[in-house]
Amino acid sequence: MNGALSRWGRDRRGLTFAAVSCACGLGTWTSNAHAGAQIEEPLADAVRSALAAAIANRAPPKPGFDSTEMRLAYLRWLGEMSGRLKKRKADHVTRVEFLETVWYESKRAALEPSLVLGLIQVESGFRKYAISSAGARGYMQVMPFWARLIGDGDAIRLFHMQTNLRFGCVILRYYLLDRENGDLFMALGRYNGSRGRPEYPRAVLSARRAWEWKDQEPGRRPGSTATG
Repeated sequence: MNGALSRWGRDRRGLTFAAVSCACGLGTWTSNAHAGAQIEEPLADAVRSALAAAIANRAPPKPGFDSTEMRLAYLRWLGEMSGRLKKRKADHVTRVEFLETVWYESKRAALEPSLVLGLIQVESGFRKYAISSAGARGYMQVMPFWARLIGDGDAIRLFHMQTNLRFGCVILRYYLLDRENGDLFMALGRYNGSRGRPEYPRAVLSARRAWEWKDQEPGRRPGSTATG
């Protein structure tokens, strides 16, 4: 794992799924995404420690930018993605908070936000409380055993938005870099528990296209070139 993933502190805010679901009038939904789930595999102590450090800090996402233009590009991305996601998440505040967290956790794990959004679309249909027939939970359909292996053991926390996205991104990065040597197709299959089969990776890569975005500087038409 990237050493940078071990530099964050720890946020101890709790969350009980039952309390939230009752308060919000929400129930658990069974995901109808492609069948499969991450398979529990033995982890070397060093790997377990690195993964645990990578998911430890759950402080609210506060992106930093090296320049004003980078921040403006992020805000343009946020506005564009908010428009695309509106049909799936009608509440503006909830939608923006979700996208801010997706961006933060994706970048933190060196993943493209479009890939993570595509995976979420296939895994849960953007449903926070989705539960698969295999027991995977939340937006990124994280299996409860991960809470025991690298978390604090509280699987209920996998329904917390940032916790779920943090786990999902860290697990996908681990599969991609450490287990599959950069092979995204195989890493996606391993994430879904269907390694070697094409259906799930193809579905995620197809969904990713709906979330790809190339920034255009304000005032410039696509395809135009600057003149000096």
